[in-house]
Amino acid sequence: MSITLLIIIVTALVSINGFSNRSLFHKLDYSPYQVIQRKEWYRLISHVLLHGDWTHLFVNMFVLFSFGSNIERNFPLFFGGKATFYFLLLYVGGAAFASLPALKRHGKNPNYTAIGASGAVAAMLFANILLFPLSNFYLFFSIKIPAILFGPLYIGLEYYLDKKGGGRIAHDAHYWGALFGFFFPIILMPELITMFIHQLIG
Repeated sequence: MSITLLIIIVTALVSINGFSNRSLFHKLDYSPYQVIQRKEWYRLISHVLLHGDWTHLFVNMFVLFSFGSNIERNFPLFFGGKATFYFLLLYVGGAAFASLPALKRHGKNPNYTAIGASGAVAAMLFANILLFPLSNFYLFFSIKIPAILFGPLYIGLEYYLDKKGGGRIAHDAHYWGALFGFFFPIILMPELITMFIHQLIG
């Protein structure tokens, strides 16, 4: 069984349980206040196992399956025997890194919580953009957008929505997770930025 599929199964099982088990839900959700006050650092990651409803769960897991599977297949070409370990670091690191800004923003607010795997999923998506910038993404399953164009549009939109505020979606987690997904593989293998540029100009 692939690591991507295993993550999806575990996430689905915990999320579905969390729909009705509020004790589990509040134990795993991301509360910056609890992280700081009670040192519950696991919440930086555990919240990716929770989703608000079936739609939230399906969208995140569909995107994870689409892009995570591709990364899992191709990481061995770049990282050999360490590919699985680095793949897990990409996912878990994306989740944790995407959660850090909220510590400063909401660390003193006991009422703020967040859930969902969007930050980790965005990391997978942008790792794909790094490795395959000339591939095509399909918006709403029909509108074809080159990956290299989709990336800046995604970051720009999420940044705008974050600054606009007024919603319950943690848009900052989306673009911080995306940035982690793009630069983490480069940190592991700096040659990837050269390969990225060569694909664009070659």
